[in-house]
Amino acid sequence: MSADPSSLSELSRLSRPQALSEEISARLASRIAAGEFAPGDRLPTEKTLAEAFGVSRPVVREAIARLRTDGLVETRQGAGAFVAAASRKPRLRFEPAATAPLAGKAAGAAASADADAAALREIFELRAMLEPVVAGLAARRAEAGHLATLKSSLDEMDAALATGRNAARADDAFHNALAAATGNRHVMQLMDFLGAHFSGTREVAWRVEGEGAPYSAEAQAEHHALYDAVAAGAADAARDRSLAHVRGVAARAGITLPADLGDFPLSPSGDHP
Repeated sequence: MSADPSSLSELSRLSRPQALSEEISARLASRIAAGEFAPGDRLPTEKTLAEAFGVSRPVVREAIARLRTDGLVETRQGAGAFVAAASRKPRLRFEPAATAPLAGKAAGAAASADADAAALREIFELRAMLEPVVAGLAARRAEAGHLATLKSSLDEMDAALATGRNAARADDAFHNALAAATGNRHVMQLMDFLGAHFSGTREVAWRVEGEGAPYSAEAQAEHHALYDAVAAGAADAARDRSLAHVRGVAARAGITLPADLGDFPLSPSGDHP
């Protein structure tokens, strides 16, 4: 059963830009607690929620991520967010407040001007610490199905770039597929959760207006290099290219990461497990 989107119509527009995702998650949580959304109900779509609250879709993703880590909802690939059973326990807590300004503004002017530089730096530092390790492990363990999913997301981004469309969602899918290729369910859960917070940085890379167009082309070239390394089973190369990608996106957002961040060997034996 799907929750009725009309029940959101009386919501006033939000007025605290620095805490949009927190306020949305709190309002939805109160409705779940009141029984307006019952266990098993599908929440309204991102688009419906974004329109109801007067915010961007990345902000809604932040709110859903918060509900998910509080154990209130679960997400299903391609199906949306569903109210979880009452017995479900909260999992990892990761405050989204620092990423909300970026998520809400990524489609606007330059990120270096619109978003808090310290918050941006923290997001990119976290990506630089985690994503290369995931990429290296994916290169060692990826099977044909994983590579097909990665290639599909890569092709979708290519098509979007060629037609001037934003493909941040396909970008998210690409990185989620890398996590899936590790075969480690905890890695998948962590990266799926953090992906909601990383979406804002990917929106920056995929802006297609004005100065954003070459940025998107550079980001996509980095994706191709990363895919090639994973497909070849080259773990160290995948790690290096993943780190180069994060550094590239950060630099294009006006953020310079420390030179030694993420600079550690994947294993003493390099590409060989």
